[in-house]
Amino acid sequence: MTNWRWWLCSLLFVATTVNYLDRQVLSLTYEEFIKPEFHWTDADYGTITSFFSIFYAICCLFAGKFVDWMGTKKGYLIAICVWSVGACMHAACGWATSLFTGLDGVAALRAVEAGSNVALAVSTTSVYLFLLCRGILALGESGNFPAAIKVTAEYFPKKDRAFATSIFNAGASVGALAAPLLIPPLAVRFGWEWAFIIIGGLGFIWMFFWTFMYEKPEKSKRVNEAELAYIHQDDEIPGQAGNDRKEDGGKEKSIPFVQCLRYKQTWAFITGKFFTDGVWWFFLFWAPSYFSNQFNAPATSGLGQALIFTLYAIVTVISIVGGYLPKIFVEKKGMNPYAGRMLAMLIFAFFPIAALFAQPLGINLGSAWWPAILIGLAGAGHQAWSANLYSTIGDMFPKSTIASITGIGTTAGGIGSMIVQKVAGNLFTHAEEAGAAFRFLGFEGKPAGYFVMFCYCGVAYLIAWFIMKSLVPKYKPIEL
Repeated sequence: MTNWRWWLCSLLFVATTVNYLDRQVLSLTYEEFIKPEFHWTDADYGTITSFFSIFYAICCLFAGKFVDWMGTKKGYLIAICVWSVGACMHAACGWATSLFTGLDGVAALRAVEAGSNVALAVSTTSVYLFLLCRGILALGESGNFPAAIKVTAEYFPKKDRAFATSIFNAGASVGALAAPLLIPPLAVRFGWEWAFIIIGGLGFIWMFFWTFMYEKPEKSKRVNEAELAYIHQDDEIPGQAGNDRKEDGGKEKSIPFVQCLRYKQTWAFITGKFFTDGVWWFFLFWAPSYFSNQFNAPATSGLGQALIFTLYAIVTVISIVGGYLPKIFVEKKGMNPYAGRMLAMLIFAFFPIAALFAQPLGINLGSAWWPAILIGLAGAGHQAWSANLYSTIGDMFPKSTIASITGIGTTAGGIGSMIVQKVAGNLFTHAEEAGAAFRFLGFEGKPAGYFVMFCYCGVAYLIAWFIMKSLVPKYKPIEL
């Protein structure tokens, strides 16, 4: 049997890595480069990250349907091309801000007196320019997961999908892992603008390989009959024919977009994404700033880079193992894929509770390593949870509808993330201004604000799991 499916899985992994590298450039250049240059506050940064989340959510609502309509190959190519262009466009924001405000070059932006009307004009103009660039980035990135999940459903039987998803989804962790080692040195050596251009340009290289490597398994010359039979083994299982039934003419039946919302299975996926995606994006967008503010460990310092690297190293290793756990439950315990996935998700829902101890241990013991390790465990729980959550779609829905359901759920995740990012930005600004007047469970000022957010991150997954379980108590595929 050939194993071409794993080569494509590796390509999905690279795409997801590039995806998260592009997202991380802003967070790793925010505190030391962009914030002082454009005179931003945490509220401004929260506005930009929350806008990215909500616009990403809106785009995801249509991205899945776009990928189903355009086809996996073309849809993925268009998506990564758009987000790579958007990533590179960030580099022009400084130049455009100086042009619109009438200042003499980028160097003049930093020299503006803080709190002046000119500083307000600089911050306002630059925020809108970054919103434009983040919008284009979000538009393209919204196609990544619908396309990747569709490829996984096309090339892997149900028992292997969570493991395959955990492998390519680990690209999110590896991207976040590589980011502190790549982006700050690039920003220091060449300027923050070149960090956006160089990282954004990686997507164009990926497009070359995707063009020549991907075809549907039935058409691929690199997939032999044995591998094709392995891929389609679920088609022969009694009681699951509804997932692969075809209309006259051989075209697979699909579910109309609006009709998808009538199924509890759809709402279970929506719930899982809405409550938990914001947790992951909170750590992704705010961890560098957190280590810089609370422990004087900026992203350009050796300690700051080591902390972020350690955090995502923990995430990467544990999350891949997490995707393999349902396979053990199915093959060793005889559970159906959905039951095995839900049990695995319950186990991983307890991991983020570690975030509850990050702030107390970090502040009371005076070491940033405790938060790095504990947030890493929480992030690992999220990634393992996410890999299994995505795979529940393939358990329940026909392949022709998988990208659409992924898009709907990702939209819900983006809405949840928008709320988390906006609340975080405003909360941190308010807590910093209020100082000792803002208290929460023994902390005051900005540390109290961080602890508020960590408390939500710790319990979100258990809330989501119990709602999902009540909506879909047992395995029930959609019959067409």
